[in-house]
Amino acid sequence: MSGFGIGMDPLWKGLCEGASSIRPISTFDPSGFITTVASMITPEQLDIRAIVPKSYRKATKVMARDIEIAVAAAASAVQAAGLTTRATAEGIAPTIAPERVGCHIGAGLIPADSDELAAAMLTCRDAEGGFDPGEWGRTGMNNLTPLWLLKYLPNMLACHVTIIHDCQGPSNTLTCAEASGGLSIGESMRVIRRGDADACLSGGAESKVNYMGLLRQTFANRLAPVPVGADGVAAVRPFDPHAGGTVLGEGGGILITEAFESAIGRGALVLAEVAGFAASQCACIDTVGVDLSGSSDEIAAAIEGALQDAGISATEIDAIVPLGSGIANVDAAEAKALRSCLGDRLAKIPLITLAPQIGICGAGASALAVCVAAQCIREQKLPARLSTTGSIALGVDADARSTGSATLRAVLVTTTGMGGQSAALVLRRVT
Repeated sequence: MSGFGIGMDPLWKGLCEGASSIRPISTFDPSGFITTVASMITPEQLDIRAIVPKSYRKATKVMARDIEIAVAAAASAVQAAGLTTRATAEGIAPTIAPERVGCHIGAGLIPADSDELAAAMLTCRDAEGGFDPGEWGRTGMNNLTPLWLLKYLPNMLACHVTIIHDCQGPSNTLTCAEASGGLSIGESMRVIRRGDADACLSGGAESKVNYMGLLRQTFANRLAPVPVGADGVAAVRPFDPHAGGTVLGEGGGILITEAFESAIGRGALVLAEVAGFAASQCACIDTVGVDLSGSSDEIAAAIEGALQDAGISATEIDAIVPLGSGIANVDAAEAKALRSCLGDRLAKIPLITLAPQIGICGAGASALAVCVAAQCIREQKLPARLSTTGSIALGVDADARSTGSATLRAVLVTTTGMGGQSAALVLRRVT
């Protein structure tokens, strides 16, 4: 799920056409922020009541935007994988026993809806018209709906998905910013490896296109200056040492991570093998405005761990999907780590940079990167790349606006999140 629409098809089409879903923010007035653009999912693309089973529509009242994205992405993944679950065919036996299906979904810090809060806070004015915190404690909170809090707990993404699809196996929520989705996929991989599940719904989702999302990223000095009327796509320049920051997005990716024997046994189309996974943590004193430029060793440790886990060497990597955010200090650390692991060969390895096309989607970022990596392996094709002119940090000096066929046997996905948590995965072609 991205600003291009639900499912892999619209995302892949947009990437290959060299299009971008970054546009002026229309859901609220962003003129007071440094950045006024984002990658947004339109109401026409996401009608959650049309996606969930009819019997579950009442529950959509307690779904925040992040939950809706996760539920929509999960529905798309289940359909694409050819699975029968409680949601897809009532009264028909599921493809995989519910107790053998897990769920691991990365989530962000979901902000409360500003209109809901404002309506309740307006009832707590003092004699001068200002906000009375005492009155808020006495009566104001009671003006919120009784189930208000259930909309904003990070674990509610996985909660709704597991209820809808009757996933009774191991379930978990990871909240490590942009790395969350990749860490969740790695968690599913390990759960399956140790025999506790046959399949898991895995990934992450988040919407940062809201007041709190922009505010937190502004305070962290991560956003590119994009005033009203400016070109937001051109502002996001992955691995350009002179780049001014990134642009936010809303979206997420959910995949069916399944034991190979289970997938083959039911005749499923296997897109790629999650061959290796590892994670690491940078030492961060200030996790809000942290400068990660000196943390390349920790990022490299995750990459090396994933390669070791996959049982391959760096010379076998055919393409890389990095975070490539356009945030100079993060990109510098990521570039140094990649050079450390891949050496001089790095400049010859194709990069797949997503930020100029779908923005940085918080907890959904690395999950979307894994989705794209799997599709690249399936199609044996590289999507277009935008806004990388001047990306000398990795030897990339020009845009690749047209797609190209490629021999892709192993693709590296690496993401470092705000706060310093890194996830690295190796996807391998199944022959």
